[in-house]
Amino acid sequence: MNSARLRRFTAVSVLAISASFAAPALAQSGAPVAEEGDNAIVVTALRREERALDVPVAVSTLSGEKLAVLNSSGQDIRFLAARVPSLQIESSFGRTFPRFYIRGLGNTDFSADAAQPVSVVYDNVALESPMLKAFPAFDLENVEVLKGPQGTLFGRNTPAGVVKLTSKRPTEEVDGHVSASWATYNTVNLEAAVGAPLTDKLRFRVAGLVQRRDDWVKNDYAATINEKKFEGYQDYAGRFQLEYEDGPLDILVNAHARSLKGTARLFRANAIQKGTNDLVAGYDIEHTAQNGSNPQTLESWGANIQTSYEFDGAGSLYSITAWERASVFSRGDIDGGYVGNVPFQVQTGGDTTPKEFSQELRFASKKFGDVSFQAGAYYFNQNLESASGSWSNTNAYSPTSVSHLDNETYAAFGSVEYTPVDSLILRGGLRWSHDKRYGVLVSGADIDSTTAARSTGRANGSKLSWDGSATFKLSSSSSIYARVASGYLGAALKNDTAAGVATMAKPQTTTSYEVGFKTEQPGLFNFSVDGYYFDTKNIQLTAVGGGSNVTQLMNAKKAIGYGVEAEFSATPVENLVLTLGGSYNYTELKDKDLYVAPCGGGCTVTDPLVTVNGTTLAAIDGNRLPQAPRWIGNATLRYAVPLGNDNEIFAYTDWSYRSKINLFLYDSIEFTGKAYLEGGARVGYRDNKRGYEVAAFARNITNQIRVVGAIDFNNLTAMLNEPRIIGGEVRFNF
Repeated sequence: MNSARLRRFTAVSVLAISASFAAPALAQSGAPVAEEGDNAIVVTALRREERALDVPVAVSTLSGEKLAVLNSSGQDIRFLAARVPSLQIESSFGRTFPRFYIRGLGNTDFSADAAQPVSVVYDNVALESPMLKAFPAFDLENVEVLKGPQGTLFGRNTPAGVVKLTSKRPTEEVDGHVSASWATYNTVNLEAAVGAPLTDKLRFRVAGLVQRRDDWVKNDYAATINEKKFEGYQDYAGRFQLEYEDGPLDILVNAHARSLKGTARLFRANAIQKGTNDLVAGYDIEHTAQNGSNPQTLESWGANIQTSYEFDGAGSLYSITAWERASVFSRGDIDGGYVGNVPFQVQTGGDTTPKEFSQELRFASKKFGDVSFQAGAYYFNQNLESASGSWSNTNAYSPTSVSHLDNETYAAFGSVEYTPVDSLILRGGLRWSHDKRYGVLVSGADIDSTTAARSTGRANGSKLSWDGSATFKLSSSSSIYARVASGYLGAALKNDTAAGVATMAKPQTTTSYEVGFKTEQPGLFNFSVDGYYFDTKNIQLTAVGGGSNVTQLMNAKKAIGYGVEAEFSATPVENLVLTLGGSYNYTELKDKDLYVAPCGGGCTVTDPLVTVNGTTLAAIDGNRLPQAPRWIGNATLRYAVPLGNDNEIFAYTDWSYRSKINLFLYDSIEFTGKAYLEGGARVGYRDNKRGYEVAAFARNITNQIRVVGAIDFNNLTAMLNEPRIIGGEVRFNF
């Protein structure tokens, strides 16, 4: 680390530690939060259940009422964006292709073969395809967001972090719930779950989700031969779990499926006012005008078998075997307009079928004196088939390419924990991974002929990732930690349909340095704060769009990032619960020789421009990473008025904020997304004794409309967030 970086990291660290000692004094004046032990946070960030206080990782959790409220109005997994520090999620495919960013590291690539540096682990299974990462969040025990490289104990590419979703497991007693809500645009969110024992050793849980919305955006182009309305959807998902437990043996079978039919992401031509990042004057979000078609369907299904066996006095052996598959069709009018309204028409899309298999074996030891360990092996295989094409204004289909990608990983890993004294925990881990990728692209007007253009690409390599940390317990309720960790993203292959070749990017490696403070004061408050610095070498970037509307895979020499993250929860007065969270995340690209094609027309580029072989390019050295806001903040407040007999009237509000973002690698006035503040409110009556709740709610209560994505090849085309949604909900627990 050079002196300048050292100074920046030191400043961040000092700020984090200073904040950690300032906040407790402020919170001490409040009334007790809960009874002793009620607010202890338990996480599985290191593949064991541990108090968050003892874990040397910046980890945020969502569970209980907070998770239920945020996920109660028909939203997809993007509802998690900005709900914890440093987390951003967006999509140019709507409900089928979320892209995750932690501390600014992510990937804006919309291609089916995109590799992402944030891993999504759903019920202990690492999902690679973004189309599998889109599986709905319902009947969850909790969500954990692990920030920074997690490359030792988790399955695949995790240089930025992990989003870990855990379903509620089968129970030994009858347990369940039913909730139903109706809201604006006939938005319906129906969730039901029940778990119960079948015998003294066998139990089950079944859960289902129905989400639907009417088409609510009117197509004002009267001559269209396609849809008259857009943005509706019907989304169904279900999960069945069967668990067998007999002494040291536990076997959990999980089968799940999803069916989605609706509208792909709506692209809105000429929505941005030239020379600004505002919408054009008088823009109506409930109207568009285009001649294309925007259908989207997704069918996915999967199963996993998770087995554990506890060896008396030694430890536990775990096995996770998983299969996942999806079939996705998406078609989009990506120019967002019609003849005479825009320079030309482009409707593209196609079929994608990702198939994934993974197998993990892991042994977690008991503690032998001052030492415990985990060790295991991991295998992953992905088979990805894609067929792309375009449609004319008369709906004639022309195939442009078919592609195939094989993606295979072998890994061995181990982690050791050593406690020389009760107040000090030392940890270290290693992971060796070997990745192999093979891609085939066939392109041209007649892709079935022997004369069609054909290209292949191969990438393989091995890499060690590692981490080391120290946790020092200041007391039974407070600790400080320091962690150094590395993570990597294997070499990437991209089937570039425009160029007709399979291109490759070198592996990227991230080294992260982090210090933090955590405290859990029973009956008072919880608080955590951390400061970090990372250096990512050979960062993989995807230049999306430009005048030729292609996706170009490339490496930059490196990117750096640093920041501060903090979370706080307390009950300052009786029946009032407050949570606060926030982060500052600075990112910067470092490569003086890196250039990308800017927009194809209409935008005002603020980067230096150069001409190379007759092509105008923008220099992006020094730019922040795309979709990487500097500031993220969130807050919730709940107040209840007890009515006796275990009944209450309550009010709940939640807010999230992210500062402005760059939509592309280059800087421009029009493609800078404005800061976005979203609020939610919920008021209702709860009968805890009888187990029911009736509530009214609103999402995006200020109805703030923002450009959250864009198409830049010709006509200032924008993607927008959802408008205000107002509705009511009833819920029964049993």
